[in-house]
Amino acid sequence: MQKRLLVKGNEAVAMGAIEAGCRYYFGYPITPQSDIPEYISREFPKVGGVFIQAESEIASINMLLGASACGARAMTSSSSPGISLKQEGISYMAGSELPGLIVNISRSGPGLGGIDASQSDYFQAVKGGGHGGYHIIVLAPNSVQEMYDLTMLAFDLSDRYRVPAMVLGDSVLGQMKEALVPHAYVAPGDLPAKDWAVSGKAGRPQRVVKSLYLGDGELEEHNWKLHRKYRELKDNEVRYEASCLDDAHLVVTAFGSTARIAKTAIRMAREEGLKVGLLRPISLFPFPEKAFLEATTTAKRVLCFELNAGQMVEDVRLSVARDADVFFYGRPPGAGSLPTPEELLAQIRMHYKD
Repeated sequence: MQKRLLVKGNEAVAMGAIEAGCRYYFGYPITPQSDIPEYISREFPKVGGVFIQAESEIASINMLLGASACGARAMTSSSSPGISLKQEGISYMAGSELPGLIVNISRSGPGLGGIDASQSDYFQAVKGGGHGGYHIIVLAPNSVQEMYDLTMLAFDLSDRYRVPAMVLGDSVLGQMKEALVPHAYVAPGDLPAKDWAVSGKAGRPQRVVKSLYLGDGELEEHNWKLHRKYRELKDNEVRYEASCLDDAHLVVTAFGSTARIAKTAIRMAREEGLKVGLLRPISLFPFPEKAFLEATTTAKRVLCFELNAGQMVEDVRLSVARDADVFFYGRPPGAGSLPTPEELLAQIRMHYKD
């Protein structure tokens, strides 16, 4: 039997980063993600890594930019208000085609908000929260095991496409403990060499990493280049979980921690004879548009659960078949508790139709 560990989701992110070869971390404490820098500050010295608690979130994202520009696997992490402060740097990384991992263990808002679980950072993550028309890769785990596995994947995708990547969790996933099966990281054989990295000019042509293009037509050309990469991501890197869709009359969709509750509600609905299926986006960008279109060629009703007032549901509505009906049930931050499976089951019953 493989070794099983009982760890927090935040710890799983840190463990996955170390296993994937990340040796540079720059961050700043904020609840509920502070276990990540705490774990890394303790474990990085054992593997020759560099941990820096920066003076601010703004400093930490720009340190990440610098380490990435030198070709290093590097990361930062924060929670919602801290991610807001990093947005300018994330835009610069996207514009400079720099890989790197940003982890958001999101909390409630807007403003200072609180430390309760929330999924209200969806728009910020998938629509490009900083200036300019860019995207980053966004992966949404729903278990401690996926916090570990998707952290490794995020590094690989970021390096392959030279696009920053985000693991988007929340305080439920970050703070809960459950079983994790650690495994060795195996680097994909098709990762490109970082022959663009700035490492000193001696003996080779000059390399320049930048997001400033002032020549006639240069910036437009650069933007089209970026958007071709986003199209390539949509063609090749969509990830989702689907179950019980073959006979479904109602498709339930949710991401992250909410999907765990939805799965229990779907099982309860199936026990009542209701033909309900699950479609859980794992990659929020690129979003599984084709999967939603295919699922709604037969199932004409979709129910979207989120811990917010309605964000991912907009992408669901854009993706489903034109004659499909999309319903939403959410709980924005401040309501005081997570929805129960029984609460979601009541919504399934309400929107189910033979």
